[in-house]
Formats: sequence, C-alpha cells, structure tokens
Amino acid sequence: MVKRSRIVAFFLIVLLLASAIGLTTKDIVNNIKLGLDLQGGFEVLYEVKPAKPGQKITQEVVKNTADALDKRVNALGVSEPSIQIEEGNRIRVQLAGVEDQTEARKMLSTQANLSFRDANDKLMMDGSDLAEGGAKQSFTQQGAPNVALKLKSSKKFKEVTEHVLNMAPNNQLVIWLDFEEGKDSFQKEIQQKSPKFLSAPNVSQVFNTDEVTIEGNFTVEEAQNLASLLNAGALPVKLNEVYSTSVGAQFGEKALNDMILAGIVGIALIFLFMIFYYRLPGFIAAITLSVYVYLILLVFDWMNVVLTLPGIAALILGVGMAVDANIITYERIREEIKVGRSIRAAFKEGNKSSFLTILDANLTTILAGAVLFYFGTSSVKGFATTLIVSILVSFITAIWGSRLLLSLFVQSNWLKDKPGWFGVHQKDIKNINENYDTIDLPTRFDKLDFVKHHNKFFAFSAITIIAGMIVLALFRLNLGIDFSSGTRMEIMSSKPLTEEVVKNELKEVGLSTDDIVLSGEKKNVGVARFKESFSQDKVAEVKAHFAKKYGSEPNISTVSPVIGKELAKNAVIALVIASVGIILYVTIRFEIYMALGAIVSLLYDAFFIVAIFSLTRLEVDITFIAAVLTIIGYSINDTIVTFDRMRENMAKRRKIKTAKELEDIVNVSLRQTFTRSVNTVLTVVIAVVALLLFGSESIRNFSIALLIGLLSGVYSSLFIAAQLWLIWKKKELKKKGSIVTYKEKKQWSDEPQV
Repeated sequence: MVKRSRIVAFFLIVLLLASAIGLTTKDIVNNIKLGLDLQGGFEVLYEVKPAKPGQKITQEVVKNTADALDKRVNALGVSEPSIQIEEGNRIRVQLAGVEDQTEARKMLSTQANLSFRDANDKLMMDGSDLAEGGAKQSFTQQGAPNVALKLKSSKKFKEVTEHVLNMAPNNQLVIWLDFEEGKDSFQKEIQQKSPKFLSAPNVSQVFNTDEVTIEGNFTVEEAQNLASLLNAGALPVKLNEVYSTSVGAQFGEKALNDMILAGIVGIALIFLFMIFYYRLPGFIAAITLSVYVYLILLVFDWMNVVLTLPGIAALILGVGMAVDANIITYERIREEIKVGRSIRAAFKEGNKSSFLTILDANLTTILAGAVLFYFGTSSVKGFATTLIVSILVSFITAIWGSRLLLSLFVQSNWLKDKPGWFGVHQKDIKNINENYDTIDLPTRFDKLDFVKHHNKFFAFSAITIIAGMIVLALFRLNLGIDFSSGTRMEIMSSKPLTEEVVKNELKEVGLSTDDIVLSGEKKNVGVARFKESFSQDKVAEVKAHFAKKYGSEPNISTVSPVIGKELAKNAVIALVIASVGIILYVTIRFEIYMALGAIVSLLYDAFFIVAIFSLTRLEVDITFIAAVLTIIGYSINDTIVTFDRMRENMAKRRKIKTAKELEDIVNVSLRQTFTRSVNTVLTVVIAVVALLLFGSESIRNFSIALLIGLLSGVYSSLFIAAQLWLIWKKKELKKKGSIVTYKEKKQWSDEPQV
C-alpha cells in the first residue's frame, strides 16, 4: 500500500526549502563581503623595522603599530578593512573597494608629526600634545580650508605663547609637518624628506586656550588628509613593504561576473549528469546540492567570511566534491537492488555500507585543506576556508539531507518494484534466493584484467617520471613572482593589444621587459613581469599612466626575495605534512601497505602536474600549490573507495594462501568500483572545465593544474596504489605462507579473553 502522506511530506519539504532559499538568498548574498580581487583594492604586507638605533621591536610595538594603521584606515572610510599581525614582525593590511589606492597606500605608510617651533627652531610642542581625535578639517571666516586642532592642555599652549612673545621682534610660532614615507622593498636607507612648512603666525598676546587653527593654502582634500594623519598619530616604527598586490575595480568586476557564469554552467551540468545517470536519486541530489550551495552562503554570512576569487573556485569545486558522497551511496544502493533486495532493504543497507567510505574520503580532504589554511597566503586561506566549510556542509546534506528526502519515497512503498527509478534494469537483478552478495556481482568491466599488465603500467609510470625529471632539469619551473620575487603587472584594454604596444607604453614610464604574455578572448589583457620590485612611488606612477591610457588601473603585485623564499619553503613543508598526515590516517583506518601505496600514487600525481607545467612553461604561483594540495586531498578519494572494497573482498576469504587470490581481490575490487571512481572524478572535472572555459583568467593555471591532477589521480589509483599493495602483499604472503584477513582478525578480537 502506497503511503501518500510521505510523498506529500517530500513535496512540502522541497517547497519549504525552495521558499526559504528564494526569499533569503538575495539578502544573504548582499551581506557577504567580497575580497579585493572581486571588487578592487589592495593588500600590503609590512615588515616592522626600528625607527631609530637601539629600538627593539616587541610584540607590544607591533600591536601599537597595527592600532595606528587601523586608525588611518578608519580615516579612509573603508567599510571592511582587514589588519592582521602575522608571525614575527609583520602586519598585513587588506583594503577592498578603495577608489584611490595610491593615496590610501601613501597615507598608511607616511610618518606625520606636527611640530610647533620658535624662531630659533626650538621644539615647543609636537603631535603628542594633540587631544585624541583632536584634528579636523574646517574653514576660515573667508571660506578657506584649514585644520582645527584641540590640544590636551591649554596651560602648555599658554606657556608656549608666553615664550614666543618674549622673543620679540622674532615672535613667530612656526608650524611644521615633519614626515617621511615608508621605504620600499629594496631601499637600504629611508630617505627623510624635508619638513613641510605650514604657517608662521605672529604671536601678539598670550593665549590660554586648547583650540588652535592652522592655515596654509590648503585644498579641502589636503586639509582632510592632514587632519586624518594627525589623528592617527605618528607611527612608532618604520614600515617596509615586502609584498603588495593591487586589483583594479574593473578587473574585480570582470572576475566576479566570469566566476558566476562558470558556477552556473558547471553546477547545471553536474545536476543534469546526476539526473540522467541516477534518475530519482539524482534528482534528489540536485535538490540537496542546491540546499548545500545555499547553506554555504549562509555559513559565510554568519562567519563574516571574505569571499575571494579562489574561494568561489572552491565553492564550485565543492559542488563537484559534494556529489561524491551521493554517488558512493547511490552505487551501493544499486548494488543491493541488483542482488535481489527490496528497495527498502537496499536503501538501508546501501546507506550503512557507504557511511565510513564517505567519512574517510572527506577527512583526508579536510586534512589537506587544514594544511593549506595554515601555510597559505591570504587568498589561499580563503580557498582553504571555503574548501573545509564545503566538505563539512556537503557531509551534512549528503548524509542526512539526501537520505531524508529519498527515504520518504522509499518508505512510502511507491518505489516498490520500480528499480528503474534508480537506474537499474530488471535484467540485471539476481534472485534473492541465489544468495548473491554485492561483492559477487558481475560488472560490465569483468573482461578487464587490471593486474595482468601491472608491470607495463609501472614501466609507463617510471618512464613518465624519468621524462619529467629530464624536463625539469632542462626547463625548470616558470616560477611566478610569488616564488622568484619581482613585480607582475596585468593591463586590460578595451581593444586588442600587441607586445609592441605594451612595450611602448612601458617605455613611457621608464620600464622594459621581454616577459609579456597576451591573454583574453580578444587578446585585450597583457601580463608583464619584471625581476625588480617596484617602489610605492613607481606603482603610483604606473597606475596613473595606464588609467589615463586605457581607463582602468592595472593590477600590480610585488614580492620581495625574502617573501619569495618563505613561500617556497612553506609550500614544501605543506606538501610533506599533508603526505605524512594521510599516511597516518590511512594506516590507522586500513593498513600500512595501503597507506604507502596511496602516498606513492599521490606523489606521482603531484610530480606529474609539476612536470607538465615545466614542459608547457605555465606560470607556477601560490595558487598552483593550492591546486596540488587539493589534488592530494581529493584524489585519495578514489583510492579509499577502492581500498574499502578490497578490504571487504579480503574479509570474505578469511585467509589468503595464494598469490592468485590476492590478484583476484585487486581485479574484482577495481572492476566493482570503476564506475563510481569515474563518476566521482567526472563531476569534479565538469566543475573544473567550467572554471577553465568560463572562469577568471587569474585562476586559469589553477584550473589547469586541477584538471591534470584529477585525470592523473584516476590513473594512479587504478594502476599504482592498488598494484603496489598487491606486490607488497605478495611478498608478505611469500614470507608468512598465509595472510589473515580483516574478518578473521575481528573474530579473534571479539573472542572472550580467558
């Protein structure tokens, strides 16, 4: 009997979810903060240095400096500034949506201190005598802009005016603005600029007041900036720019539009694939994936996450990864249906048997994401944050969301005797009385012998590794400025560009380089790289020139040699830690031979990506490392799915006595998991290809690295990880004479101890 109430409940839940998503998504999206790469802005990493000989840079000094910078940022009116103290003596400042980036950077690093002096240049008062927030832009009675000051002590100003009055006839109180701009990356000495003369009023009487005005041929903007600098106070230290990047507003807008299009195309294709292949479960997966995307945005809003370009890429990839849990579950359910179980029994057993596989796969990816977050730069941290949140939310939607919705149909009995709704043909279903187990099921790949040619695959793998080593030795990597230091400039024009045009424009600002690459559909984006790091003044000059020429400021990133070396070191450490973590986890959950096989296959994937990038001369930047670590975390999913089935097949045999039995276990396991291995990778490949075709140019190489790694991951899971396990197990068998299976071990452990 069909329980219609459960079907009605299904549609009511879907309607409720659709209503909630439709009514609140717009507000949630509007609340999410966009990073500077999506709305324009700049990021600067300052290294705090002593302002005078003998000064010690302590944590307190760095904190005070960050506070001073925060005051200056507030004066700029930036809505969502980010000022973070990093390990050591560094402060990272991120300002998104700043219209005048040049003026903002100048205000951040400029030392400004007001001084009142007598005619003999004796210091009478300075900026420390100002009340907190006591400077503001005002106007004279004639309407001229000036700066009004509020002092801490009227008594002290009275003493100053008395002193100056007694110096007649030279009774002028001279007001100076002492300032110097923070040095750029390659200057060894900070060049102190001459103090700027503001005014020299005559003192004709003693003033017992705490209010003073400064007049000095100011424009309104100059008076406002002076007041802001004085309120922020003098920086207690010198600031060196060791890394900076700036993104023009037009670049940010284009990147955002491109990524939205890539997301729509990629997610739509994944939905269509799931519905076509898995029928009703695929349709339910599309519903829960829509909820998944909504929940991700909701969590970002709650966490005040700043969404960056790599973050959107991680969100799109997350959809592909979130499908994995559904695919693993649905394939298990289909297997249970094929051995003759009822739809209800198959649903229950399929969910139960897939849970640990999904958990193992997700935890290894989270491990890689955590390593990325710890060692990555700000944009990579955004990617890692999105990746981790995506995995956690996808686990919830796949394990509970999909199962809840599908269970309503299953429990209604409407699907009874309708295996076609799960994509299972009647002719493939065995008789339940024949006592078929899921591991006994024939597959469409039964003619494939994965083990027979394993030596050939090892030889092919060795050849590709040797070839890759030769390529690396000859060509090395085309390191971006993240690792080699220097400056990268990205110019965008409304018309097609040529190398000659870009070179001529660079000559106009005194620059020269042969490293120019044109990209974009119309070849309207030019990327130029320079070995030297630009000073703050040079960045301002270049931005002004190209903004005037093309109507938009170029993106400019500079990295000092110190930061380049640190990024390279951290990248290696991150890869090592991720690998060790995966070895430990897989060893605990499975066994050491499986862990070692998995790591060898993952290192092969990583090396294969590196070799391809060396051969094609694609630029290697910090997002490349993010791609490699993502592959290390993700491609082990296939390996874990295979190992999980190998463990089941071993448990069936209790004890293994011949090498032929081991070969059968590997062959059967690979055949049985081949479909889900291909489908899980295929959904992520769809997302990556969408990023590659429609996404932003800025993450093009990131997408290429992911695509190479995903395809390599399928190969390494099938022909390296499993085959290495087979070889090592054969050696163990030869040494021991027999191998106790997991089932046998479990039985021993369950026996009561005497």
